[in-house]
Amino acid sequence: MTRPSRTGETSAIALSAAQAGPTSPGRVADAMGTAGSHDALRRLNAAISELKALSVEPLLNRAVTALEAEDHETGGRLAIQALEQDERNGFAWYLLAIARERAGDFTSSITCYESALALLPNQADVANDLGRLAFRMGMKPEAEKLFRHFLAARPNHPEGANNLACAIRDQDRAEEAIEILRPAIEANPTAAMPWNTLGTIVTEQGELTAAHTFFDEALRLQPNFPKAQYNRANVRLSLGMAQDALADCDTALAGTLAEDERQMMRLSRATILMELGRTAEGWDDYEARLHPQFADCTQFQAPGAPWTADTDLSGRSLLVFGEQGLGDEVMFANLLPDVIEALGPDGRLILAVEPRLVPLFQRSFPTAQIGAHATYAVGGRTVRVAPFLAEDAVVDHWAPLGSLLRRFRRSVSAFPARTGYLTPAPERIAHWREVLQQAPAGLKVGLLWKSGLMNGARRRYFSAFEAWADVLAAPGVSFINLQYGDCAAELEQARREMGIEIWTPPGIDLKQDLDDIAALTCALDLVVGFPNATVNLAGACGASAWITSAPGAWPRLGSDHYPWYPQMRVFTASALGEWGPMLSEMADALAQPGGPQLRRF
Repeated sequence: MTRPSRTGETSAIALSAAQAGPTSPGRVADAMGTAGSHDALRRLNAAISELKALSVEPLLNRAVTALEAEDHETGGRLAIQALEQDERNGFAWYLLAIARERAGDFTSSITCYESALALLPNQADVANDLGRLAFRMGMKPEAEKLFRHFLAARPNHPEGANNLACAIRDQDRAEEAIEILRPAIEANPTAAMPWNTLGTIVTEQGELTAAHTFFDEALRLQPNFPKAQYNRANVRLSLGMAQDALADCDTALAGTLAEDERQMMRLSRATILMELGRTAEGWDDYEARLHPQFADCTQFQAPGAPWTADTDLSGRSLLVFGEQGLGDEVMFANLLPDVIEALGPDGRLILAVEPRLVPLFQRSFPTAQIGAHATYAVGGRTVRVAPFLAEDAVVDHWAPLGSLLRRFRRSVSAFPARTGYLTPAPERIAHWREVLQQAPAGLKVGLLWKSGLMNGARRRYFSAFEAWADVLAAPGVSFINLQYGDCAAELEQARREMGIEIWTPPGIDLKQDLDDIAALTCALDLVVGFPNATVNLAGACGASAWITSAPGAWPRLGSDHYPWYPQMRVFTASALGEWGPMLSEMADALAQPGGPQLRRF
């Protein structure tokens, strides 16, 4: 690409480095403007002023003034008064939409934006704000259409191009998103927002050094840019720069007013604190995931009072909800024996878990009442319930499982040395030991190498299958396939290119049969893989396991091991994407004379 002559030298170098390459979970801070930005409100006020015949003009002007002063309650009330006089006033619908969005009422807000756009088809700012809200609610294709509508009216508008690039990026079209940003950056060389988005795209492509450069450029152009500061913090954490990441995150928090963004940053700060070994502070910030203004907040509907860290549990009934991902439900269950002990003989534990975990958890905690939780989307929010409870059930307290960590796991030393807290079925372990005799001779090692969800931002956390070649070449090992999902291509590649037969156990669904998977991991000599639900099940059941880890992986809690599973060995990459040396170390450990050293308890 020809470097734009109007762009500063740093910008030109950074822009030429933008490549769409191999992606990240991790929440990025999308700089997309805010509901009814000051510029948009000024344009709206000018449009209102041109329509002097409007009887509701004074109300609308006062509503604009209130919104500019960040008073969404007054702005919304005045907009409603205007609509009571003229229900087809598009300006009033637009102002009400802005007010409701700022109040966190996204469902009502999107309805109001739609009404405003229908009545004001030539007001491009309405389409931009509606698109931004649709994006926020996960409606990426709809957001793309609305941002294109805005850009048609305002070509090369930096915010419009930026927003469209975000929507396209999140539909796994990274190269197209970069090409949308290029002309906008060339036409607006001093605009910082597109640089921030460019950084998020290449972050998700695993190009962390380039991403750091782009966030640096955004901050050079706009030193007070909290979202870029926050995004750079996440990149620095992945590069092993945890202390610098914390400084960036704290600076971003200090400059952020919007509550939803503050909670997002607090949640990221929690993982940084954990990587630094400041576990207690980390769990405190981890509560940000439950803040009602956090965009991905799960709300829990349950009888009884919410549990707090100083609640006396002795003799009480406590309903605990599994939360986050399946692997987290398994890992966080490390604390359940302590909870049962705190409840005492007169207390009662009720546990709502993912449906596939019910049999395993019921066997593991026979004194508890175990049932499946259910999750619904209600008004743009996620709501989790325990439908197995009777309508008249009496419960003293309820808590999300992760919140209990604030009391029971405030330091690495608080983790017990016991190995295994989940109990697989003994008869199924015996069954699988017999079945495994059908596999090729050698040490029976279960293998996982990828996530079942490998879209967009997750790819950079997983090595290519080829990177496992040295591990697969270890002598005297019979590899057993534990990889769920479609992996036929990799199994054939191992046969054809590496001469390795990865044996798939018969009669088991490696995604659904979690109780049987737990037994299978205990029948194996060793399980190796990345931190997913299966490896967590192996660790929680006391099976011997080796796990790969990236810099900044918070479950290590600042240690060189996984406190959750004392028998588990951790192999950590020096930087995200630097998988080769880590996997070579694992291969050497697997091939050592006399067989690998396995921690058995």
